[in-house]
Amino acid sequence: MNKPLEVLTNGFIKENPTFGLVLGMCPTLATTTSAINGMSMGLATLFVLVCSNVVISLLRNLIPDKVHIPAYIVVIATFVTMVQLTMQAYLPALYETLGLFIPLIVVNCIVLGRAEAFAAKNGVGLSALDGIGMGLGFTIALTILGCIRELLGTGCAFGLHIYSDVYGMLLFVLAPGAFIALAYLMALVNKLRK
Repeated sequence: MNKPLEVLTNGFIKENPTFGLVLGMCPTLATTTSAINGMSMGLATLFVLVCSNVVISLLRNLIPDKVHIPAYIVVIATFVTMVQLTMQAYLPALYETLGLFIPLIVVNCIVLGRAEAFAAKNGVGLSALDGIGMGLGFTIALTILGCIRELLGTGCAFGLHIYSDVYGMLLFVLAPGAFIALAYLMALVNKLRK
């Protein structure tokens, strides 16, 4: 497999941030009460991952070793602020739902980890592909988890009623349901990997 394709697809199964690396658990568990919320959080993280990877890759030879982590955080925080202000201006209902968790993208292990482990050591093209792959893997994981929780909890998926909410299990909309659904999904992914 050629290097760019391998870098791009690495975040889907092999090193999926949620199911493989078990990173970013705070937004994974907290924002996946619905498929839309999970997908939105994943897309916000995808944008930050791609943009910060590109900028950090461009600046990798200019940032001194003593201050590389604070410099990465400043770059990441810039893109998170852009996402937060855009979401607040154009998607206020979604911003109200995800509000607290958007600024936490700055300290998300996925974003900072990819900046340190990949973007600081590779060129711009590969760093962008790594951000896209990891971001899409994270987005897919959050969307699937949100869809399962929403379906089991309310009988809906992406806001569309599949079955009556009378039969929904409230547990899956609450925090314990996040842990249960995530555990089963991780077990399934591990089983499929082998």
